[in-house]
Amino acid sequence: MVTGSAIFRAILIIGLFPIMLCTAAAPRAAGALPWAVGKDTLRTDKGLISGTLNKEGDIHIYKGIPFAAPPVGPLRWKAPQPVAAWQGVRSCNDFGPSPMQAKPVAFLMYTAEFLIPPSPISEDCLYLNVWSRGGSSMEKRPVIVWIYGGGFSSGGAGCAIYDGEAMAKKNVVFVSINYRVGIFGFLAHPELTRESAHHASGNYGLLDQLAALQWVKSNIAAFGGDPKNVTIAGQSAGSMSVNCLVASPLGKGMFQRAIAESGASFLNSMLRSATTLAQAEQQGIKAGKSIEELRSLPAGELLQKSLGFLSPIVDGYVLPQSIADIFAAGKNNQVSLLTGWNQDEGFLFGPTAKAEEYVKQTRAKYGDRADNLLKYYPAEGEEQAAASQRDLSRDMVFGVQNYTWAKVQSDQGKSAVYVYRFTRRMPAIGDTAKYGAFHTAEVPYAYNNLRAVRRPFVKSDEQLADLMSTYWANFARTGNPSARDLPAWPRYDTKKNLIMMLGENPGAKPLLDKAALEFLGETMKADKTK
Repeated sequence: MVTGSAIFRAILIIGLFPIMLCTAAAPRAAGALPWAVGKDTLRTDKGLISGTLNKEGDIHIYKGIPFAAPPVGPLRWKAPQPVAAWQGVRSCNDFGPSPMQAKPVAFLMYTAEFLIPPSPISEDCLYLNVWSRGGSSMEKRPVIVWIYGGGFSSGGAGCAIYDGEAMAKKNVVFVSINYRVGIFGFLAHPELTRESAHHASGNYGLLDQLAALQWVKSNIAAFGGDPKNVTIAGQSAGSMSVNCLVASPLGKGMFQRAIAESGASFLNSMLRSATTLAQAEQQGIKAGKSIEELRSLPAGELLQKSLGFLSPIVDGYVLPQSIADIFAAGKNNQVSLLTGWNQDEGFLFGPTAKAEEYVKQTRAKYGDRADNLLKYYPAEGEEQAAASQRDLSRDMVFGVQNYTWAKVQSDQGKSAVYVYRFTRRMPAIGDTAKYGAFHTAEVPYAYNNLRAVRRPFVKSDEQLADLMSTYWANFARTGNPSARDLPAWPRYDTKKNLIMMLGENPGAKPLLDKAALEFLGETMKADKTK
């Protein structure tokens, strides 16, 4: 049976890392910048940079480009500040440090290619990476800005499955960005609110994302990208971040399209989508009464402070209202949307309940709504009861969130919406085969990075990855994933109710669990009003 506490644990596991202690890598000293003159040199608004080429020599790669000053010392828990200009040519051949977090450890189905590199990990983390065919500012290629997941407590742009070379070969300029996570990215505190010119604190990770988007707007033309054709894309907490940016007034004009894979913040109170600044400040006080004292602590010591699940809040600035209220008032940024979720991404801890116990727990939790819920998530036999519990977990954490976003935006009628369900059971060996189309499984397909994943893929996997990445590139280019030589992907509307099923036989089909998702959404709304 799925409970509120189980969902909370599910959200934490999305971070892909067990809670472990680690020590920060030392921030880069002001005089320790890596300088070199390379063949692939271009100018940004802060100075010249050089990069590398892929093996074939057709993709230009720039890694570790600073888009904001290191958020360390007095800049810890400050909005991102401008980078100091530099002289000469800055070598951008390697990823910058991943944000401060627990050291990555593989678990369940998540092997090393799904995790950040073991090092470096540091507070000095505000760097981004660009893959492009190159060319002049006249090229005007579409731009995808990738925002990683990790439950807002972990993650980084250096994961192997986030490589941008394959998308660049489809004539997209691909950008991956870092943002602060955990206590470093989402701590609210009364002192921080008082020192802010906007009387807000807590959403530093979102402000990092906005600063990266501003860098893209100012600089991407030099890489052959079109600053007026930018798609923000993310998965899990990255998808929730995309949801926040689409809702935020600060995102206006920064991007034209949005890709949201398995995550939104419409209904799930466990994601604190409606947590107020005052509530978050009270949680932040538990870290320490004095911000001066907290800023003096080593990053590793701060990481040990257990404050629960820190994530975006309604701060009155980045998010002036809850996301649901912003959309209900039509104040969201009107951008095209491609969104969906995976078939098997529910999180359950331990064995599923027996059918009789599942029914008993459902009746106790949902009262007079239990019969309807059991109609959609039935228990007529042990196997069906187990499957229903897995499906309910998936839909409460992901399905209902992304579906509700798609439904609300489609009903607004102002911008196109496209919905998918990823159903391909990722090939695996041994025990990992049981996880199927798990959370994050779609990412290496969507960005054509199967080569980075150690699984026994077959030709149909390669074909699906090429199809999905072409859909994603088409959407970034025109706002429509379809093309003449591809299976048609219709716009979503609640009457026709057609979504793209992405699996062994891709094609547009009805969303069969639409009624279940709408019932579940109404049920979750009712629970929040109690």
